[in-house]
Amino acid sequence: MAESSETEVRPPEKIAETATKKTAKKAHLDFQVLTTLGILAGLYIGFGGLLATVALAGAEEAMPYGASRLLAGLAFTLGLILVVVSGAELFTGNTLLVLAWAEDRAGLGDVARAWALAYATNFIGSLLAVALALGAGLAMSGDGAFGAAALKTAQAKGEMSFGKAFVSGILANTLVCLGVWMAWGARSATDKILVIIPPIAAFVALNTEHSVANMSLIPLGWGVRDLAGSEFWEATGLTPAEYPDASLRGLVGNLVPVTLGNIVGGVLVGTAYWFAYLRPKKERGEE
Repeated sequence: MAESSETEVRPPEKIAETATKKTAKKAHLDFQVLTTLGILAGLYIGFGGLLATVALAGAEEAMPYGASRLLAGLAFTLGLILVVVSGAELFTGNTLLVLAWAEDRAGLGDVARAWALAYATNFIGSLLAVALALGAGLAMSGDGAFGAAALKTAQAKGEMSFGKAFVSGILANTLVCLGVWMAWGARSATDKILVIIPPIAAFVALNTEHSVANMSLIPLGWGVRDLAGSEFWEATGLTPAEYPDASLRGLVGNLVPVTLGNIVGGVLVGTAYWFAYLRPKKERGEE
């Protein structure tokens, strides 16, 4: 009888081996490929943010807090599912490239280059998602409920303190990278989707901070505040002055600590599994 079957879930040590190969490949992607896949990743995460905003539109008034956050989390899973199953380069997931460096399959320069390109192109894709949403007039969806939810989200993120945003970023990307890690152990598209849903729904439900998600969520609220017409403000009874941090200042003030926290969270996941499963083999001189 064969020792394993293609239908079996890969054990943790095999996931670590797979992760090493995948991260080494990602660290050496050429500029054109990484740029294209980075833009797609930002766009896909932006789609997840748009769907989560739809889920929140009016839900917080009609449902208990926990139920509305969980609903938004489940909706947001669309983003990472598209990234993992369709194939794209997401900065936060690529913090796991620390594995390729630890295994001497990529230099620090390779890792830094991959991170920088993914981050910049994720931003471009995120803004594209926002432009499409605003151009499609989504702000007025549900008599302005969509735009109101976008404003509330952007304001909450923009006014967050540095320390809270940093720690929240660690928590968020720990969960995101666990979702990516488990997906690397899955053998089918269905398996990948099923293992992605719980950790991604959790990080959104817990209201933690993900830099690439915020690249679309804050500009979305900022765009609603600055571009919505009088019809929107009359329909919602809101005013632009209520959302001062749905702005460039709020975006920068959020992304700096959240990005740093995301790096810490991803590196913690990668180094923990390297230490547990790959370090012993490296010390024994095994490939």
